[in-house]
Amino acid sequence: MRKFALVASAYVVLLFAAFAQAQQIDVAVGGSTLFSTKNTTASEAFPPPAEKGGTYAGFSIDRIFENHFGYSAEVSTLYHQGLYNGYQRFRPFLYDVNGVFTHHVRNRINADFMAGVGGESLIFYNQFSACKFSSCPVSVNSNHLLVHVGADVRYTVWRNFFVRPEAHFYRIVNNTEFHSGNVLRLGASIGYTFGSE
Repeated sequence: MRKFALVASAYVVLLFAAFAQAQQIDVAVGGSTLFSTKNTTASEAFPPPAEKGGTYAGFSIDRIFENHFGYSAEVSTLYHQGLYNGYQRFRPFLYDVNGVFTHHVRNRINADFMAGVGGESLIFYNQFSACKFSSCPVSVNSNHLLVHVGADVRYTVWRNFFVRPEAHFYRIVNNTEFHSGNVLRLGASIGYTFGSE
């Protein structure tokens, strides 16, 4: 799986480098964590947990035109499987596509603002299945629509390489598996810019 991700990433970088004339294309990888509120008033034995914590690995790509507007796509997933309510393994995937506006702040510093839509896919793993064979993985998916807004500050550290602290807010529709549909993701990315700024 990791070899496939590495080969696919290299292919995407080369593909977008070919289209990077008269525009800017940023490719980045990063890490982040989630923040959300916890239910403190529930009287249920197993209230829905807060969707927070963990290390999320992410990949993003954006294309910015000469007028400073463009579009982007990103995906982020929990690096290790999480433990839902203390007993069931799960892994969330957050993905979105956005309209982007970039603003040149000063030499080597740009601010990016984005808004868009996407989805959350939750994979719940059932390690206690009734399957009689030794290798019979069973999983259940739950998918939700989400609305996304985000901002970042992109600092070019050397040539076309940059670091990017970032903040993303998600409003996840019908997020019944967790206490709240409001989720904040904070993190940082490193990346490379193809084309001119």
